[in-house]
Amino acid sequence: MTIKQSTLSLNDFAYHLPAHLIAQTPVEPRDHSHLLHLDRKLKSLHDQSFFELPKLLKSGDVIVRNQTKVLPARLMGQKPTGGKIEVLLHKPLSPDFKCWECLIKPGLKQPTQISFGASQNQLSGLVTPQPNSLTHVINFDQQADEFWSILTKIGLTPLPHYINHNPKDESVIRQQYQTHFAKHFGSVAAPTAGLHFTPKLDQALINQGIKIVELTLHVGLGTFAPVKTQDITQHQMHTEVFVLPQTTAQIINQAKQENRRIIAVGTTSVRVLESCAHYSDELGQWQVIPQAGETSIYIYPPFNFKIIDGLVTNFHLPKNTLLMLVSALTSAPQTQTNFTSFETSLMGQAYSHAIKENYRFYSFGDAMLIT
Repeated sequence: MTIKQSTLSLNDFAYHLPAHLIAQTPVEPRDHSHLLHLDRKLKSLHDQSFFELPKLLKSGDVIVRNQTKVLPARLMGQKPTGGKIEVLLHKPLSPDFKCWECLIKPGLKQPTQISFGASQNQLSGLVTPQPNSLTHVINFDQQADEFWSILTKIGLTPLPHYINHNPKDESVIRQQYQTHFAKHFGSVAAPTAGLHFTPKLDQALINQGIKIVELTLHVGLGTFAPVKTQDITQHQMHTEVFVLPQTTAQIINQAKQENRRIIAVGTTSVRVLESCAHYSDELGQWQVIPQAGETSIYIYPPFNFKIIDGLVTNFHLPKNTLLMLVSALTSAPQTQTNFTSFETSLMGQAYSHAIKENYRFYSFGDAMLIT
C-alpha cells in the first residue's frame, strides 16, 4: 500500500499528559468509562459514557473488533549460573510453537539455556542473541501441548510499563487485561479499545440494528514499539500476524456497497482492514479481501483511509504510531484540514479537552469515538 511522504518530525506528535491521568486500573463496569465523541464534520466534541455508544451509532453500522487473546507471555527465568533473566515472548516462529521471537532483560552475549518455573511446571529453552536486533530467539524443549499447559500456569500477563499499581493476583490481571470476546491466544498487549465492551452492551448494539463482526491481529512490536527516528518516515514497523475471515469480509463488503458505515474498534482493527483494502473496478469502490498473513502497515498523516468510516479508540502515548494513525483519521484527506502538528490539529484539540475534563488515559483509560 502506497503512503504519501511526510515532512513531519517525531516532535510534531508530542503533548504533555499529567501523570495522575494515567489509568492504573479499569473502570467497573467496563462500559461505564467516559467516551469522548469527536465529530469530524462538525468539528465538535461531546462528553458521553461508553454505554451510550448504541445511541451514537446508526442502525446498519458495522462494528469490527479484534478477537486476539493476550498471552501470559512474560516469563521469569534463571540462567545456569543462577542469574535471573526476564523473557517476553513476542511471536511464534514455528508451527509447533517451539521457536519464538522474544525480548530479554538483561541482554545475553552468547546462546544460553534458560529454565522457567519449578518442579513439574517447568519450561526450558535455549535463548540465542541476534546481533544488531531488538529481538532474540528462544527454542523451547517442550512439545506444543506441554508448552501451552505450563505457560498458562507460570507465565505472567505483560502489562504496559506505565501500569504500576495493579493487583498482584495474576488471575485478576488476566481478567482485567482481556476483552470479553477474546478467542485466539497470540498477543503481548491487549487491543485496549475492546476492553470497554460488555455482553450487555453488545446486546444493546445488536438491538439497535448494529452488526458486530470480528477479525484477529496478534498485537506485537508493530503496535507498541517506540519510534526512535526524528524523521517519522524512517521508522520501520515490525510485522504482525492477522486473519480477516471470509464471513467478516462479506459483511463489510456488503455494507460498503450499501453505503453503511464501518466502525473499527481499535487501531489494530484499522490496520487489518486497511491492509486488506482492494479497489474493485467492477463495483467502482473499495472492498476488503479475506486473507491470513502479516502486516507492517504504517499509517500517519496524510493517509487516505479506504475502508473505515469511524473508530473507537483509547487515548495514546505521545510520539507513538497509534497517535499518528488517529491524527491521520482526523486530518486531510479525511477532513479539510492538513495536519501540521498534533498540538494544532483536531485530534490535538480533542486530547486537550480530555485532559481538561480529567479523562483517564492509556490502556485502562477512557475511550474516544471518531465519526
